Amino acid sequence: MMPGVTTLQRSQPDTVSARAVEVARTALVDEVGADQVGEHLGVEAEADSERLVTHYFACRQAGYVGWRWAVTVTRAYRQQVVTVDEVVLLPGSESIVAPDWVPYRERIRPGDLSPGDLLPVADDDPRLVPTYSFGDDVLDADEKAQIRTVAKDLGLGRVRTLSIEGRDAAAQRWFDGDQGPGSPLAQAAPESCHSCGFMLRIAGSLSETFGVCANGDANDDGRVVAFSHGCGAHSEVRLGKRQGPQPLPDHVFDSLSETYDTV
Repeated sequence: MMPGVTTLQRSQPDTVSARAVEVARTALVDEVGADQVGEHLGVEAEADSERLVTHYFACRQAGYVGWRWAVTVTRAYRQQVVTVDEVVLLPGSESIVAPDWVPYRERIRPGDLSPGDLLPVADDDPRLVPTYSFGDDVLDADEKAQIRTVAKDLGLGRVRTLSIEGRDAAAQRWFDGDQGPGSPLAQAAPESCHSCGFMLRIAGSLSETFGVCANGDANDDGRVVAFSHGCGAHSEVRLGKRQGPQPLPDHVFDSLSETYDTV
């Protein structure tokens, strides 16, 4: 082991490249300035070649606590001259880094849209299929335009409708959500929505599993609910004696039955 050099990787780095600390530091200072470069932290041999070595230096730049400069050097076979390949700034284990980027479309959640906001649906969205199609063939732009024209001419009203994947995804989302049987409200309900008089039936393939709540006093009024959902506002709920109003005690002084002489 060379004095003053810390090996950060199990593989043994090239001796000449590992000793080139000052070469790496000089290249780094030329790139970022001496005030941004701290002590030498260690050396690491890259996996693809032992002669490809990275030197790490502490970063003194404000706002980059825990980050480190990485200077990669190498040398040709049987050569003693070290060449600097690249200089980069990398985060360490304690660095503050930005979270992974999530595209805007994937960050949208129900309730995020405001009046005037637009959320376009891609032409190849798997949740939708053409109302009038040529089967399962992959369609190009011209064929999709023809489908829209035919759908308009036939008066179908909608160019696209739910695909099987879109319908199943919606059903699973509703069933697993707050309007499904697993919600705390449903778990504590005395009866299920299936037997509630406020349940409005829907048409279509989901009519055997879901309906719409029409009870203005219920939390789910106007929402799609599973038949196995439920709440305390069920149409047939009746209060027991313990939940009913308690009778008032007798008056301490009955002023209503007293009579007084008039003068």
